Parts: sequence; structure tokens; C-alpha cells
Amino acid sequence: MRFIDLSREIYHRTPAHPAHPPVVMTTWNDHEEVKEAGGVKFSSKAMSISMSDHAATHIDAPVHFDPRPGAASIDEMPLENFYTGGICLDLSHVELRHEITVEEMEAALEAAGAPILEGDTVLLHMGVNARLWGTPGYQHDFPGLHVNSVHWLADKNIRQFGVEAISPAPEGAANYKAHLACGERGITHIECLWNLEKLVGEGRFRFVGFPLKIRGGTASPIRAVAIFED
Repeated sequence: MRFIDLSREIYHRTPAHPAHPPVVMTTWNDHEEVKEAGGVKFSSKAMSISMSDHAATHIDAPVHFDPRPGAASIDEMPLENFYTGGICLDLSHVELRHEITVEEMEAALEAAGAPILEGDTVLLHMGVNARLWGTPGYQHDFPGLHVNSVHWLADKNIRQFGVEAISPAPEGAANYKAHLACGERGITHIECLWNLEKLVGEGRFRFVGFPLKIRGGTASPIRAVAIFED
């Protein structure tokens, strides 16, 4: 069995979507503070973390993009949604800021040599980290899905799709349309994934990415993992 970590690190000032608060990490206490009880000395270290529920590698809950009453928060989503079959499509050749078409999705699926099955998590490698990580463009220049491609995925009855970028579609109207389509079609998406290039050409895998149980959460950081049963 082979595990591939698809998650970004969480650290102080982790690059985040500009619409969300930054990750702030500080030391709460450390081993310089020694406690004593009954003649026993003890020290411990702990961190304080303040961040958005959309920090680092995370999955959006329907309540984030669906304004209708009853849209599920992250704690209301079924656990089985986060333990699924998976496949990764290679779209790393697309231009920055490009809206990926249905035809490009179909070509990438054919090249993957494996099907998308009902209930899958479909990951989309767009070369975002290789081209933009560590630059100002990471927050603005990423490619993503045309709204028709979101519907194409939904037509295949997937659970969610995932991208490396901070949003599923290029910023502006395209991104709003993609989010609204997810709400309309009852699917969601994962953002800020890592290591997707390691999945290209590998066929199907088991995807695992459980969220934190945040009451009323609009999203949650996840530890996303692809598991291959070699």
C-alpha cells in the first residue's frame, strides 16, 4: 500500500485567498516554563493557531456557496463523502488564467486511461504549484474550470473535485459561476492541494480527506491523501 500526501503545510502566514484571514501561529507556552507538583517537574509546549476555515488544503461546505436555507455546513456532511474512489486528470499544459473546456476535460480523461465512477473525487492537476507557488501570481493567475466543465463533472455524479489553486476557476466571474454551479448541482470542491503531479498516469486510487468537525463550518482544512493498493 502506497500513500501520497496531497496536503499543504499549515504554518505562520501560509499563502491564503486574499478574501480570507491569514494563518497566524505563535507559541502559547514552551519548555522554558516548568511546572511542579508533588516534587515532580514538568514542562510542555503548545501552539496557538488562528486561521480561516478555508486555510491551506481544505474542502468547501455547501453553506459556503449555496445561500438557500438548509445548505449543509461542514459538520453536517456525511463522512462517506470524504472516503471515495479517485482519479487525477492532467491539465498542466493549459495556459494561466485559462477556463478549461469540456473538450479539454474529455481529452484529459481519455489520456488518464481510467474512468470516472459515481461517487468519485476527481483531482485536476493544472501545474499551479510548479508555475506560481511562492509568487504574487499564486493568488491571481491560476487557471481553472469553465462553468460547463463543472456541470460535466456533476453529470458524472462525482462527490467533489479538487484543484491546487485557491479557487476552482479563474478569479472573477468565472470563479463565481463555478461556485454557484457546485451549489446548483450538489457537489463541492477541494482547494490548495499539493503533489498532484505524482498522481498523473497512476490510474485510480482511494481518496481520503476528512474535515474537522467545525460546528456551522463553511469549510475545513483536511489531510488529503491518495492511497494506492499496489
